[in-house]
Amino acid sequence: MTENLPDAAAMAAELTTPRDFLRCAVSLFRANELVFGHGTNDALDEAAFIVLEGLSLPIDRLEPFFDARLLPAERRRLADLIIARVTTRKPASYLLKKAYVGGVPFYVDERVIVPRSFIGELLRTGLFSGDDASSLMDPANVSSALDLCTGSGCLAILMAQTFPHAMIDAVDLSPDALAVAKINLEASGLQDRIGLVQGDLFAPLQGRRYDLIVTNPPYVGAQVMSELPPEYAHEPEMALASGEDGLDIVRRILANAGEHLNPGGGLICEMGEDREILEMEFPDLPFLWLDTEQSSGEVFWLSAEALGVTI
Repeated sequence: MTENLPDAAAMAAELTTPRDFLRCAVSLFRANELVFGHGTNDALDEAAFIVLEGLSLPIDRLEPFFDARLLPAERRRLADLIIARVTTRKPASYLLKKAYVGGVPFYVDERVIVPRSFIGELLRTGLFSGDDASSLMDPANVSSALDLCTGSGCLAILMAQTFPHAMIDAVDLSPDALAVAKINLEASGLQDRIGLVQGDLFAPLQGRRYDLIVTNPPYVGAQVMSELPPEYAHEPEMALASGEDGLDIVRRILANAGEHLNPGGGLICEMGEDREILEMEFPDLPFLWLDTEQSSGEVFWLSAEALGVTI
């Protein structure tokens, strides 16, 4: 049941500026108790994303355009997007076929989850500068990397940008997800350095080894899956669910990652908010937790040696 929902044509006739549409969208999103978290944090962020992306404006610069008078077609497009966000409960990224990770735009649709990995931010930090002791790895020394559970391919593309000499494999179980990743790969111009591989985790890699493995696997437990808001129902279940406690796939990755790492390499894995479970289950693993501005204890690093690499 939607609340206070105007007709799109009437909205387009009454509202004339981005400021008008922003205010209206925030009110409607709040009144209808929409849920956010697919690249935006609240009703204002979501409304700003719809207005800016819907008008093909710079995604981080709303203020200069606040009071610009919109053309009739632009007004109707924004009205339709805002109404669709309320009535369908689809995340804005699906409506606009666009998501941003690390400030980089990517194509998305309902064949993949909306990318929102904290690893995208970490790839842009000093963790991979090679400049000081806090750096995990010198980018110049990474010649091979793996993006496990690649989805839309966004992390593989960001890795290729961060590690200029690396050849990268991007693996996913879903052929549909790889079709989306191919769209992003072609747009990036990095096809010569990133290979898409279909299969279940490490199974299709035939003993290949890497300097770096990065993975943002499914990590939602059964109870949370049963309680997810409607926005999440539009995402592929196989990209979210991972057993009773959400860590089934993380366990499989930990069990096999060492067989696919080179000495001196390492694994970066995002696994949600169950750090305590993982540390209790694997007390001998020296997890290094990599926090971001919006996360704490949700991404870890393990060296190849900690994972038992022997060659």
